[in-house]
Amino acid sequence: MTRRPVAVSAPGKVLVAGGYLVLDRSHTGLVFGLDARIHVLVQKLPPSTGVVLSEIVVRSPQFRDAEWRYEYREVKDHGGFQITQLTGHSTSVQSRNRFVETALAYTLSYISATSNTMIGSASVTILADADYYSHPGSTARSDPAGFIDFEESLSEAHKTGLGSSAALVTAFVAAVLTYYLDENQLDLRSDLGRRRLHNLAQAAHCAAQGKVGSGFDVAAAVYGSCVYRRFSPSILEELGEAGSPQFSKRLTAVVEELDASNTWNMQIDKAAARIPCGLRLAMCDVDCGSETVGMAKKVLGWRKENADEAALLWATLQKGNEELARELLRLAEGTSTDSRDYKNLSDIFLTIRSLIREMSAKAEVPIEPKVQTELLDACCGIHGVVGGVVPGAGGFDAIALLVENDALPSLQQFLDTYKTPSNNDSGPGIGKVRLLGVKQDWEGLRSESVETYTDWIR
Repeated sequence: MTRRPVAVSAPGKVLVAGGYLVLDRSHTGLVFGLDARIHVLVQKLPPSTGVVLSEIVVRSPQFRDAEWRYEYREVKDHGGFQITQLTGHSTSVQSRNRFVETALAYTLSYISATSNTMIGSASVTILADADYYSHPGSTARSDPAGFIDFEESLSEAHKTGLGSSAALVTAFVAAVLTYYLDENQLDLRSDLGRRRLHNLAQAAHCAAQGKVGSGFDVAAAVYGSCVYRRFSPSILEELGEAGSPQFSKRLTAVVEELDASNTWNMQIDKAAARIPCGLRLAMCDVDCGSETVGMAKKVLGWRKENADEAALLWATLQKGNEELARELLRLAEGTSTDSRDYKNLSDIFLTIRSLIREMSAKAEVPIEPKVQTELLDACCGIHGVVGGVVPGAGGFDAIALLVENDALPSLQQFLDTYKTPSNNDSGPGIGKVRLLGVKQDWEGLRSESVETYTDWIR
């Protein structure tokens, strides 16, 4: 059977409100999708390239030596598919790519359990929009579609914190599903198809991370901007390891919600996530990411040891986050006379930041480090910059600002000469600050034209 090449993309994200709180179903997060996307193309593997008959080759050509070759085989007793990296035939000198490997195992296992499709060899190409990685002063070439050669290995690249792993897993799962299954088997344009994609991508992403996260990043990759309430972690508790007996049956039951007592109970409210037409998100890269897993453990540890104090602080933060979403919605739906009155919005941002710094101090975690406070304060002093935060789990990822559309040149001019004061934190300094080219985007997963990637495929 000859299959046509397919290409899809999924957006990055920024969690403007709800960092740490979104881990608890009692609270929500305000997450905006971004127009920076991860793209995945799947096509037939040329016969001359294949070393073994059952082979899938994954390439990330924007990085040096980023190629992974996998042999796949179906495991007996409904264990799904086992994926083995063919290290002797790979040009990559890096360790295993656990996100790609896990997404591939989960997706092929689901396909085998729900259809009679024969899995054939394939070539997968992954491309990332430029703003996912820091590349200050780069002279890297770009193609007409805007993709650049990052001129370094993937392990050397510095992420900007836009949610690359969730966007990658979501786009990868969607592309592989679309390549091997007909639309009458699974149509990702339908509500049911999107929901099953969401469930499968969440399961694969959690397995690759080694923990059950909140899932807001995968939800944004599938659905776009939204107010998000997480799913119950118990949904994935009995899934087990890929390749274990009956795994593909358990995975199918989870993805298709066959057990009425174990359905996905996340809440995704797209209508509640709005930005007024006169404003846009701006992200400022500080070229120094954070280990958010370790930070989350410390914050949750403090919360457990100081339950009453933490409950009061989190409830107050939740109230502030809800006020932020409501004010943005009010302004988006308001009349022309109040559409540029952003004083209340600015005050809400300041209140949220104050509460985040209180949590940061009590948990002894640099959620808003001093150098980030200085940068945010300086940016918010520019006319037309309404407010901002260190989004998500905080630390030294790119900061998020809400900016009047005509204030971007002033912000860019300011950042061109900005120098951080001496770093008094125990953490790293932030170096040069770069205004990323991203802004909010309402669309989640989407199909793409294969011709877009001509310069990067072989």
